[in-house]
Amino acid sequence: MSVSARRRGTPVRGWMGGLEAVAALAVLLLSLGFVAWRQPRALDALAELERVRSRRAVLAAERTDLERRVQRLESRGWVVPEAERRLGLRTPRAEEIVILPGEGS
Repeated sequence: MSVSARRRGTPVRGWMGGLEAVAALAVLLLSLGFVAWRQPRALDALAELERVRSRRAVLAAERTDLERRVQRLESRGWVVPEAERRLGLRTPRAEEIVILPGEGS
């Protein structure tokens, strides 16, 4: 554009015309709107992830506790006294033990 056109009051367009500027502004606003829409969902997802991790930790602790309890309940130190108390069983004396021959002997 010539210097004389500028003096006559003809507007000088920059690198963007009016339509391009409107389109760029619309894209910018849509992008900002998308970010604003997505942000609470991301925070909700992070909160849910934290709840799941906490629940998993609680369940892992419960499982460890149950495994320890099973080991204790399967031990001879617990089974023998319970068998005596509940069922009236007792450990046999040496003279009460009879070993029978197995098959093929």
